[in-house]
Formats: sequence, structure tokens, C-alpha cells
Amino acid sequence: MPHARRIEILAFPGVQLLDVAGPLQVFATANDLAAGPHRPYETALVARTTPIDSSAGLPLPAESLPSAETPLDTLVVAGGQGVDAACRDGDLVDWLRRRCGAARRTASVCSGAFLLAATGLLDGRRAVTHWGRCAQFARTYPAVRLDPDPIFVRDGAVWTSAGVTAGIDLALALVEEDLGRDHALAVARQLVVYLKRPGGQAQFSAVLSLQAGDGRFDRLHAWIRENLAADLSLPALAARAAMSPRSFSRHYREATGHTPARAVEVIRIEAARRLLEQGASVGRAARACGFGSEETLRRGFLRRVGTGPHAYRERFAG
Repeated sequence: MPHARRIEILAFPGVQLLDVAGPLQVFATANDLAAGPHRPYETALVARTTPIDSSAGLPLPAESLPSAETPLDTLVVAGGQGVDAACRDGDLVDWLRRRCGAARRTASVCSGAFLLAATGLLDGRRAVTHWGRCAQFARTYPAVRLDPDPIFVRDGAVWTSAGVTAGIDLALALVEEDLGRDHALAVARQLVVYLKRPGGQAQFSAVLSLQAGDGRFDRLHAWIRENLAADLSLPALAARAAMSPRSFSRHYREATGHTPARAVEVIRIEAARRLLEQGASVGRAARACGFGSEETLRRGFLRRVGTGPHAYRERFAG
């Protein structure tokens, strides 16, 4: 009988609960759906101390850290609010560095990429983390080739994933690599999730990024959302804000980190996304959101969402 693949998920105080539970459930469901008595996975939550208090307040029992040299199949590093403190734990980082060397493959979920990067394993590799921490990650680990948009990234035997629920996408990809597409698809169906989500995490973070400023332009953003088909050129928006175009452009970028033109496109794309999810045609979404033509909407979708509006509608229309 073949041996079960041992998968360890590394946790720490303040770990994100779903970073742990999401991948664990994928592997557990893969076991449940396996034919015959053989269970393909043996899973373990490991930590320096137990129980671990998750960021949701739920304590998680964990095994003690195993010997760093004991072979294992897959090591998954979870993320969460406590990851910064974990990165400062020199003994933990040293154990993790050696444990990665014993694993056939290594992965991180969400901000777990910070802890993985602290070992040096990601240097020179392509990686992703939660969209909200990409700027911090790029400053802290400039040797890593950060790509802020994908749901997950594979670079050789090292996998990284984006924010929180992306750990489920990552785990499904690992199951597909191990057991084949049909088994992974059966797991996805059982969990009522996509085997492969279209687009990247930009589709979930675009409008939120405009709210990260100091609030000076919140009313303007609300007006734009209510008048998507209006003239939203720089002069028109500057007049609405009672500023000269030059002054408006400068202050807006200082407050939001984006140009007014990019912000308008982001808001229009977000509105078009909602219409497509509700079943509107691509043409109607283009007209209602001020794109003028389906082709303009298509180019914007490819640029901001990473997939076309027709494909997006097919996947998400309710």
C-alpha cells in the first residue's frame, strides 16, 4: 500500500484561521473522495507551542515542531496578524529554513510569504502575497520577484498564494498535481468552489485600494459611481472638486496613490463587474458604465481583472 503524503501546516500565535482551515479541508476532502482504503494525505498542524491562538480567537491544537531533517512531502506556511512577530523569531526562521530543505515542495498562504521570504528561499523567485501587503513585502524583500496579481504562483518546487481564501485555490492545485485533474475537480465540486478562478486578486482589491487614502475624495468617488456615463475627464473632475486640473491631479494622486484616469477606470470596471455578475450583457455593461463600446470594456477588463468580460460573465453571472 502506498504511503500517505505527509503535509505539515506551520502556524504561530495570531495565525489567520482560514489560512489553516482552508487548505486542511481541501486535503481532508481529497482523502474522503479517494477510492479504496488508501488515504493520499496525512496532515498535521505544527507550531512551537500549543494550543495556538488564531486571529479569530479560536485556539488551535498543534503538534510540536518535528525534527527539521525528517523528510516530508509538503510544508505549507500559513499567514496572519502574527506573521511579523514570527519573522523576528530567529529560531523559528532557522527551523523553517532547514525544514524547507527536507520537503519535496514548500508553499505559503497569504502573508505566510513573509515568513517564507525571511528564510531566503524566495530570493530570485517569483512570488505573490496578499494584495494589501504587497508594497510592504516589496520593500522588505527586494530580492524576491513579487507579482501582486495572481491567485497563486509556482516557481519550481515553491508555491505562494494571495490573500486568505487563495489558500484553497493553492491546495486544489497541489491536489491536482498529486492526484490528477478529475480528483481535484471532484474536491472543488464538493466544496462548491472553482477549481481555477479566472483573473487575479486585482478583481477583489481594485476599488478598495482607492479607499486607502485620507478620505478627501470620498464624496467625489461616490458621485463618480452614481454618474458613470457622464463626462469623467480630468477637467470635469477637477471642476467638480473646485480645483484647477493641475492642482486636482496632484492632490488626488497624493491622497489615493492613483491618477484620476486610473481611478475612473477602476470604478467603472467594478460597476461593470457587478452588472455582469447580475446577468447583464457585455454591451449593456459597457454602455451603463461609460465605456462607450464593448471593445473598450474588454481592454479595461483584461488590464485590470486579467480576464475578458464575456469569460467573467460566464463564470460569475448568478
